[in-house]
Amino acid sequence: MSRDPTTTRMTNAILATVLLFVLAPCSTDAETLRLEQAMNLARERAPEVTAAQARHRAQTARVDLARAQRRPQIRLSEVWLRTDSPSEVFGLQLNQERFSFPDFIASDPNHPAALSTATTRLEIELPVYTGGEVSTRIQQAKLQASAADETVRRQGDEAALHAAEAFVQLAQAREQIALLERSLKSVEAHRTLARALVEQGVLVRSELLRAEVEQSRVADLLAAAREQATVAKAALSFRLSWDLDTDWTLAPLSEPAPLGPSPNHWLQTAGERADLVAARQHQRAAALEVDARKALRRPRIGVRARYDLVDDHLFGSHGQNGAVMAVATLDVFASGRHRAARLAASHAAEAANTDLERFAETIRLEIRQAYARARSALDRLATARSALSAAAETERIVTERFRQGLLKTIDVLDAAAARREAETRELVARSEAHLARLRLAVAAGRSPESAME
Repeated sequence: MSRDPTTTRMTNAILATVLLFVLAPCSTDAETLRLEQAMNLARERAPEVTAAQARHRAQTARVDLARAQRRPQIRLSEVWLRTDSPSEVFGLQLNQERFSFPDFIASDPNHPAALSTATTRLEIELPVYTGGEVSTRIQQAKLQASAADETVRRQGDEAALHAAEAFVQLAQAREQIALLERSLKSVEAHRTLARALVEQGVLVRSELLRAEVEQSRVADLLAAAREQATVAKAALSFRLSWDLDTDWTLAPLSEPAPLGPSPNHWLQTAGERADLVAARQHQRAAALEVDARKALRRPRIGVRARYDLVDDHLFGSHGQNGAVMAVATLDVFASGRHRAARLAASHAAEAANTDLERFAETIRLEIRQAYARARSALDRLATARSALSAAAETERIVTERFRQGLLKTIDVLDAAAARREAETRELVARSEAHLARLRLAVAAGRSPESAME
């Protein structure tokens, strides 16, 4: 197919315009959000981290509560009583220090007048021996507090991972928009060229229609990508506990880091994963429950002292007396309650131990699966980049042959579409490689920040 010089010059001008659009650099804002900053913000602001921190503070307070069982308890009480019970009236008159033997002889002791008595009592109680229950409860509380602390660490890692995933997905969506915008401008340029050639009688109208169809298809893809970017932007704001309408400017991502030849490197830190450490603490606390239940069968010894102010009106002090006593108690028969509680605690501890072993195995399996996905993602990225290189070279050759008049517009559009698909594959594979690397690090019990090292 031969062309006149005017057509050739028009073709060259349009192709130059397309290249300017494709190769034009994208402007960036000076203030950008880096991936590390996003993860730090999530650790500081995520509600799940805040809730885990509150639960840790609650468990720490329970440690103090358990320790308080060892300390003396001081109670102050005020009791008012009015009675005509002969024995109580007799005793209360003595406590008020108002007993009169002549009055007692002159009255009827079996039918005394009603007596009002107010007792102000200060009482101190100190446990001396509890069979080991208090010390066991303290150890349990410490283990639970330690588990809660590990849960805070795990929640922080997961919050940072979710923020990193949202960051990568938003970066992918925006890069997809830029890619489709370049493709749309290229297709529009081809459509303009095709229309000019159709008007000159060089091309048939079907080629112009094919260019218009391709333009509509790319425009639809661009609209979908913009909608996806809007959702991804809101998702990132949600993960950072920020205003959902915030417009983030993202720093570019670095290349995905290598993984190593085998998952053994990642399995080395499996035992240090925070939720596994927390599960170990819970299992130890469950085992200690057996000891706490055994302590109920041992005697309990305590010391109690009280000082009373007794009068016929509230807060009076006409009579004063005190007492000190040592108390020892032992449950001789409890209808099998202690034995049942001990057996229940033993079975619960056995179940917790089995769950712990299974959880450890599950984590090792999770690491292997995450490593396989990360390795596959890197392999797909390498394949996608090879395909992109081939597609770019194909488009260059087709464009050159088109300029020489050897190919049709539809061939150029097909080559451009193939390159766009290859670019999309490379973009998706690169994002998946980043995400898989982040998830592998968290699965191995490491911080997602370590995935960037």
